[in-house]
Amino acid sequence: MKARPQDQLDRAVEGLLSPEEWAEFQAAVVADAQLRAAYAQKVWLHQTLRTARPELAALLQAPPAQTRGNTWMPLLQRAALLAACVSLSLGAYFLAGRPAKPAYVAMLLQAENCKWGGSELPTAVHSSLTAGTLSLLEGMATIAFESGAKVTLEAPTQFQILDAMHCRLLQGAVTAEVPKSAHGFTIATADLKVIDIGTRFGLTASAVGNSQVRVFEGAVDVAGLPEGGLKRLTQGRGLHVRTGHTLAGQEPVQGVQLQGPDGWLAIPTSFGRGKDCYTRRGDLDGPLGREPLLIVKHSDLPESGRNERRAILSFDLSQILPADILEAELVLEPVPSGFGFSALVPDSRFAVYALLDESLDQWHEEGTLWATTPGCSDSGPNSSQTSRVAEFWIPRSGRSGMIAAGGAALAEFLRTDSNGLVSFLLVRETSETDPSGLAHGFASKEHPAARPPTLRLKLPPRS
Repeated sequence: MKARPQDQLDRAVEGLLSPEEWAEFQAAVVADAQLRAAYAQKVWLHQTLRTARPELAALLQAPPAQTRGNTWMPLLQRAALLAACVSLSLGAYFLAGRPAKPAYVAMLLQAENCKWGGSELPTAVHSSLTAGTLSLLEGMATIAFESGAKVTLEAPTQFQILDAMHCRLLQGAVTAEVPKSAHGFTIATADLKVIDIGTRFGLTASAVGNSQVRVFEGAVDVAGLPEGGLKRLTQGRGLHVRTGHTLAGQEPVQGVQLQGPDGWLAIPTSFGRGKDCYTRRGDLDGPLGREPLLIVKHSDLPESGRNERRAILSFDLSQILPADILEAELVLEPVPSGFGFSALVPDSRFAVYALLDESLDQWHEEGTLWATTPGCSDSGPNSSQTSRVAEFWIPRSGRSGMIAAGGAALAEFLRTDSNGLVSFLLVRETSETDPSGLAHGFASKEHPAARPPTLRLKLPPRS
């Protein structure tokens, strides 16, 4: 039952009303002269007692005879003067809002391997949070709202707190757990609003939109869609709104980095006959050879098998003598995929497999599908056609910067090349714990800003 304005007088004076209750109470005071007078009297008494606190404390400790002297007269005079000030300033009080004091609406509950940048709010664990923006560069962080909702940020993410029931995902990925006490908790993005009705859900977005919602438990209502109205999503259902700009069609970075004085040479997939793509089980999206991202995912869960993804990379070695290769490493740049959530996948191990049969190097970006991925069966790389030459890990909390994987096995494989073209499979060996676990993304040669997959080779010093 909604409290009556009369019943909220004391809480209003003490500043204990929520933002929504304060707005309702303020409107009631403006419209009701009797309530306005009662509120003015409460404010006067409250402020009088606060101002006279030192004198009152002294009087309570003084002998009775002193209290019957002239001590009360100055106090009453000051109280009368204060009452006049309160009457004159009450209108300004409503215009300006309540006296300025921090309106804490949440707390930073947990932080895992976090690196922050450009945040307006404190980032120490257990810090109380007001309205404002958090910018998480690395790691994962959980915010507990006074409403009872909990939201976990997955880097890189920019997140704006509005109040205990409303926030905005500027870009990045979050998961939310909302109890019944916080029904109506809302997270907005550039192109939609997710209104919770008691559930667990995940949400990703870019600065221009392209939002994706996934419901893990319960249900949510989605507002702000182009067709209008509300769309209800229940457990296991998702929604992807493609209203923003995509990266496809941008000019990729080209060229080879010349050998430096340290002997290292860099060859990207954008050079010469190089190529890259990824495939998805079931080939639901057709060939994926012109995408800005290479998306990799593995799951042993039956319900998410169709979301398995693996990448294929080829590098043009025609300008070097393979026998000269002393050391080698594969360099990849992680980029948020916008699919799935880090909180639902553990620390993940990735493996790089070399294609041993050189006839398999002739795969085509525009025609390669899951079923025709070179050197692979439906269950993964074929042991007779591939060799595991490198591995790397990405922690659950994510990582920034380049990933380099290599070693003696990779260099040895490259030295056996005889056709000037080498190919690799990139797979994730770690399974997710939930069907909505993260699909890891890496920049492809079509990405307009990030570095494409690159082979770094150490050669003998130039004479």
